[in-house]
Amino acid sequence: MDPADHPRLDRREAIKWMFAAAGTAMLFDPRAPGVQFAPALGTSAAGYGNDPDLLKDYKPGDFWPLTFRPAQRRTASVLCDLMIPADSESPAASAVGVPDFIDEWISAPYPSHQSDRHMILDGLAWLDLESQKRFQIDFASSIHSQQSAICDEICYEPAAAPPFHAAARFFARFRDLTAGGFYTTKEGMRDLKYVGNIPLATFEGPPPEVLRQIGLL
Repeated sequence: MDPADHPRLDRREAIKWMFAAAGTAMLFDPRAPGVQFAPALGTSAAGYGNDPDLLKDYKPGDFWPLTFRPAQRRTASVLCDLMIPADSESPAASAVGVPDFIDEWISAPYPSHQSDRHMILDGLAWLDLESQKRFQIDFASSIHSQQSAICDEICYEPAAAPPFHAAARFFARFRDLTAGGFYTTKEGMRDLKYVGNIPLATFEGPPPEVLRQIGLL
């Protein structure tokens, strides 16, 4: 199945997901200035406001229009799945709605999000141009080995050739957003073996060796 054909993430869930993933995504990116709740200058969208109703069934345009066109969403989906493919432990990133999260993220009318918007859209366009240049086919339609060959050139900026530095910065930010989105889903948390927020039938406390190590026994 083409990753772009996965069911779209519910808009209300995407809005809630942005709040949960915002802090996580910034943990991956030391340059991120923080979540900003004042709309960027020059945008017409009002943003979340101070107290968004997360129980409301939001539709596209209720907060802000989404950005991805079908071709961009398809490219983003393929790149997400190259970064976090399906394995025996968890589904691929696109299967849990990561492209929808990224679309929501770059469409938000806040300065840091708008900066990401330009970088992500330019980067997706670069992938298609580079794929056409090398293989005479757009990135999403190329085969896995061709996609990997391009990504190998930009996956680590210090090792990237000078003409690829901007693409490498895009790849790093896209990877941060993909990871920040994926690992705030229940599937991603399960993949990390995160077991918090799960009620226990009994609780015996820390084992004695741990208490002795910290001087409490």
